[in-house]
Amino acid sequence: MTRAEAQSPSSTSKEPRTERGRRTLRRLLDAAAIEFGEKGFHEASITGITSRAGTALGTFYTYFDSKDEIFRALVQDLSNRVRVTAGQALVGEMSPLETERRALSAFLSFAREHKEIYRIIDESEFVDPASYRSHYESTARRILERLHRGAKQGAFREGLREEHAWAIMGMNVFLGLRYSIWSEGESVDEVAELANSILREGIAAG
Repeated sequence: MTRAEAQSPSSTSKEPRTERGRRTLRRLLDAAAIEFGEKGFHEASITGITSRAGTALGTFYTYFDSKDEIFRALVQDLSNRVRVTAGQALVGEMSPLETERRALSAFLSFAREHKEIYRIIDESEFVDPASYRSHYESTARRILERLHRGAKQGAFREGLREEHAWAIMGMNVFLGLRYSIWSEGESVDEVAELANSILREGIAAG
């Protein structure tokens, strides 16, 4: 278990046990995403989070002990939501290349709807390095698993390694920064298709 997992609200005695409690926790995390996304970690406040969530200050401490703790939980929550979003896009039979295209398109769409994710994840490198590292390591691990499955199916060449997964993740992250955060002028499907052509055809002259 990583430090981030060990300290998340879902793995402590503060885990909500009722549907009402889960909805309240969701409101707090959503409010925290806006508060941290707009103000950054140091300027954000617990009262700002509870005000945005429409909850009492005491309610916050039912779920979290500090601003640091909800920030760690938020990083894990955003990472999980990216994973779930990509997973929901990968339904039905599709080729390994189509899997990568759809996963990227889903991520770009998620980033457009939740632009705060970039600021929060980037800031976690300094606020909570363990969460920052866990986010990228888990993402790269999922990509590598897909690459290995694709190689077994004959769609990708043999010998793909962790470095390939990190290179693809790096490409995806910066495409998200350029085409989901800085501007939305391009279709996410067109951006994903262009990136997919790099995997499909390579960039070396024949």
